[in-house]
Amino acid sequence: MKTFISPLGVLIAAIVAWMALHALVGEGSLASPFTTLTQLVSMVGTAEFWQNAGETLRALVYAFVLSLAGGLAIGVGLGANRFLGVVVEPILLNLYSLPKVTLYPLVLLVFGLGTSAKVAFGVMHGMIPVLLFTMNAIRQMKPVYLRSAQTMGLTPWQRVTRVMLPAAAPEISTGVRLGFSLTLLGVLIGEMFASQHGLGYLLTRAMNLGDSRTLMAVALVLIAFALTCNSFLARVERRVRP
Repeated sequence: MKTFISPLGVLIAAIVAWMALHALVGEGSLASPFTTLTQLVSMVGTAEFWQNAGETLRALVYAFVLSLAGGLAIGVGLGANRFLGVVVEPILLNLYSLPKVTLYPLVLLVFGLGTSAKVAFGVMHGMIPVLLFTMNAIRQMKPVYLRSAQTMGLTPWQRVTRVMLPAAAPEISTGVRLGFSLTLLGVLIGEMFASQHGLGYLLTRAMNLGDSRTLMAVALVLIAFALTCNSFLARVERRVRP
């Protein structure tokens, strides 16, 4: 009952706050919930919306797969090599705290305009959390697991896939959930800065035109998508935890 009331209460509180803020600033600055839903229904019936949504989803899938693969591979390597992990960890933490927007001109210079730049920007946001959680999970793993793997004569690949990753799965799942959220954020920021397609581009265009209805409609789609994916990943995380 609590798991049902809590999200419902948050939703009702958000709608009430939305309506109160709309009444305070007016329709020109913030569209009402009813106007936003009307605009959303109108948008989803157009081919332009689905083309832009498909562009964002494609870039997100590419970026998240690369973030996941790179974070797991590098994280396992640094976690297994304790000395190298201790040396590299402060560098990774500094990179993680660095505002990625400052690097976007470099991304554009290397990758140019298009999907590749958005994917690269998404990977820059999402890979480091997966890497850090994986590295720390491997480093904190009980030594008896690796000794048992050596006793059984497992190959390095078998040690990673059958011992390290399953043992570190609870912590890795947390990093994956955080990495997904940041990857989505990176892709949207990339579309907002320099792109002619995607939901981030629709947000920027709506802001430039002062179109609060489209702005709120696209934001509502992104919030619903992010919450749905986060809920799914949270459920997966609960299943892999002992």
